[in-house]
Amino acid sequence: MSLSTELHSLGRPLVERQLAHPTVRGIADGSLPEAAFRAWLEQDYLFLLDYVRVFSRLAWQAPDAHLGDLVDLAYSTFHDELALHRSMSARYGADLNTATKGKACAAYTEFLLDSAAHYGEGLAALYPCMWGYSTLGQALAETAAPRYRAWVETYADPGFQALTERIAKMIDEADVHPGRARELFLRGMEHEIAFWDVTG
Repeated sequence: MSLSTELHSLGRPLVERQLAHPTVRGIADGSLPEAAFRAWLEQDYLFLLDYVRVFSRLAWQAPDAHLGDLVDLAYSTFHDELALHRSMSARYGADLNTATKGKACAAYTEFLLDSAAHYGEGLAALYPCMWGYSTLGQALAETAAPRYRAWVETYADPGFQALTERIAKMIDEADVHPGRARELFLRGMEHEIAFWDVTG
């Protein structure tokens, strides 16, 4: 079993916890109040700015074969995901320019930026966001209500899944101790769950 496949097995119960989370359910069925979605959108925007920095820090350390992968991921996050948030901000009244990080966002981004000091460990730490959102998007796509469907469709897109698979390949090829990779992956998954509480 490859390391990435093992991480998927470890992470599946934690994805199920996310699918059962009230914020995720509210996004899926459209019942999440707009004020709650707006708060989450602002926090996720700030998170993604640092996520670009994480990819960039890892790109600096990457072997030649994966330098382009990480540059592509930084580009996609900056130009596609952040563009989605900017386009949704006007509709929901989010103030992306003056928003400040809450505790969950600050803790998560600090964890990712610190982990990115080591190439293989950084990949394991960031993988929960890529793989988790891809898995959530695919699970919600068929039944998502129109209200927040644009968000669901972004992460259900095959292009996003392809980017996630590129990270999995990098993890499998990286020089990282499997036990350490599992530890960081699970810590990342717990941060993912905590992040959904940002609207509370």
